[in-house]
Amino acid sequence: MNHNMHYGKDYKAIPVTSLSSGRTKEVLPDLFSHTTQIANVYFVGHPESGEFVMIDAGMPNCATQIKMAAEDIYGEGAKPKAIILTHGHFDHVGSIIELVNDWNVPVIAHRREIPFLTGQEYYESPDPGVGGMAARMSMLFPKRPINLQHHVYALPADGTVPYMPGFRWVHTPGHTPGHVSFFREADRVLIAGDAFVNVKQESLRKVFLQTEELTGPPQYFTPDWIAAGESVRRLAALKPRVAVTGHGKEIVGEYLQHQLDYLAENFNLMAVPTDGRYVRRMKRQQAAQE
Repeated sequence: MNHNMHYGKDYKAIPVTSLSSGRTKEVLPDLFSHTTQIANVYFVGHPESGEFVMIDAGMPNCATQIKMAAEDIYGEGAKPKAIILTHGHFDHVGSIIELVNDWNVPVIAHRREIPFLTGQEYYESPDPGVGGMAARMSMLFPKRPINLQHHVYALPADGTVPYMPGFRWVHTPGHTPGHVSFFREADRVLIAGDAFVNVKQESLRKVFLQTEELTGPPQYFTPDWIAAGESVRRLAALKPRVAVTGHGKEIVGEYLQHQLDYLAENFNLMAVPTDGRYVRRMKRQQAAQE
């Protein structure tokens, strides 16, 4: 292992899972999802070409599972051109160091996210005050930043996405400062990360059952609700026909457009918790602007 890279001192496996854990699904001929406990990773690329990228890196201790999923799709010894991150929370980079070491591939993220991936900045603490069992558990989740050293690179400033022709990245902050989503205009496919999700993360029961519910980003890990709402409205304006998210199943067609438009129009009611330290901060900011 490259000892220059390391996880935070509080890195650990988290004993939460779902009925979808370990499943791989073809969403489109060149888009596959794989669920690691409660968090999805995505493979983008046609199997016939043998070339692909991976979006996000799943939960801790899932590297072997992820590699097996990639080989099931792309063949023995398959490895991506790069690992591209929507953001750097523990459930999206939980197996990244093992994968980078085994595959010897670069990691690519938004420039504003890189300080959280190189040990320079800490994410704000989770907020158990938003309610729900998962929120109460959130203080136990890994919070210290990982350090990928020189293995991480910034997304191009022109909006293109390396090794993903036809896609562009969209800055969707709120959940984290450098959160990004990926959109392909040709077939209106959206990889949303945690800008919005399709299972309510605050309910352990819904997470376990993978109950479909289009909602905003995980409440206990979202410190900037004003930016998060703007990001959802930005994605809704793209009018996606297929959307995949960091948590939950894919959403398609008119149902997706209706639900996403409704979420964008009613974000404060549907997505923002009724209380919590970041909600109180948002209200202070809004009051100061009046």
